[in-house]
Amino acid sequence: MNMKSTILDRLGAVRQASREISGLDDSTINRTLNHLADMIPARTEALLEANRQDLERMDPGDPKYDRLLLDEERLEAIAADLRNVALLPSPLGRVLEQRVLPNGLELRRESVPLGIVGIIYESRPNVTFDVFALCLKSGNATVLKGGSDARASNIAIAELIHDVLEEMELNQDTLYLLPAEREAASVMLNAVGAIDIIIPRGSQQLIDHVRQHSRVPVIETGAGIVHTYVDKSALAEMARDIVFNAKTRRPSVCNALDTLIIHRDRLRDLAEIAEPLHERNVIVYADNEAYPALLGRYPSELLQKAEEHHFGTEFLSLKLSVKTVGNLQEALDHIARYSSMHSEAIVAENPATRAEFLKRVDAAVVYANTSTAFTDGAQFGLGAEIGISTQKLHARGPMALRELCTYKWIIEGRGQVRP
Repeated sequence: MNMKSTILDRLGAVRQASREISGLDDSTINRTLNHLADMIPARTEALLEANRQDLERMDPGDPKYDRLLLDEERLEAIAADLRNVALLPSPLGRVLEQRVLPNGLELRRESVPLGIVGIIYESRPNVTFDVFALCLKSGNATVLKGGSDARASNIAIAELIHDVLEEMELNQDTLYLLPAEREAASVMLNAVGAIDIIIPRGSQQLIDHVRQHSRVPVIETGAGIVHTYVDKSALAEMARDIVFNAKTRRPSVCNALDTLIIHRDRLRDLAEIAEPLHERNVIVYADNEAYPALLGRYPSELLQKAEEHHFGTEFLSLKLSVKTVGNLQEALDHIARYSSMHSEAIVAENPATRAEFLKRVDAAVVYANTSTAFTDGAQFGLGAEIGISTQKLHARGPMALRELCTYKWIIEGRGQVRP
């Protein structure tokens, strides 16, 4: 049997599993998630060994290396996230709308699972845990297609999840990890009727490929080309702390800062704002006005003149471009040209300027006087996230339990017939 036939047969089993788990009570789901969290310490050595095998094949200088890395601290955080998801209220069966028609028919709209959620992703084995937890909690079965760079890690995690499902006497086809080969991705993208929705997580190249080639409906989780605008009314100390956090906390993630936009009147403060960045060896690409303001005040080996391609780039590393503008409108124009509509921020004390920025910037998440590092499902109180949607249909921003649901209309009558 070839790979395509094997995958399609398994997807039939996943469909059966999706029908079973949609009827599970929330207490069973919560016990399963808590048991999985409890099992992580016992499997830590095996999980880290599998992860080491993947890491050995990747250059430590690759921006994906940090995304691929698992350690005891990250596994502990994953276990905590699983428990947090278990504590959240079920998103299923929520009455979204209810009314009685003049003819006496009772109408209501209730939340229900999407069915089978397919995720195609790169280099992030934590996604395997996160997606399973959120899909199970929302009554969905899961089909995962990880990248070859995380093959061993994903297999080890999937084995752990399957063991837990078996111990809880739940259908193991609730989670199906596809082979890492590219052929499997092609089968997945064409599995109309077998998979209900596909969500890509990874590079812009991956997202573009899925959008262009998938015959299954897609929810995009876009790349993060992130800006922070420091207005002329900004507090320099606040701007310094926000820029440092947004750029250096985890430079390989999609909410990390890529471009600092600064008002021309604040160029005198640019060196102060950028000063902590050299502690992390951040390379700064400064435009023609910002470069002289940093020359001699920022380490020369870390300072370069910006070129056009440094704007509109998701660096995923310790690199930052700087753009100088003369007013808020120029900042808005720059963001509109280069933004991926992920996360954008302003630092400003003027309330009118902040309000204008928040109103006019078109992005999934817009910030004032805080770091874009908060664009995260757990930080939003969602427990975890499937991804951060940058599109406008169905879901936008961090996607979690409610975004993994659709709805159905339920109509109850007393023998009414339509005239």
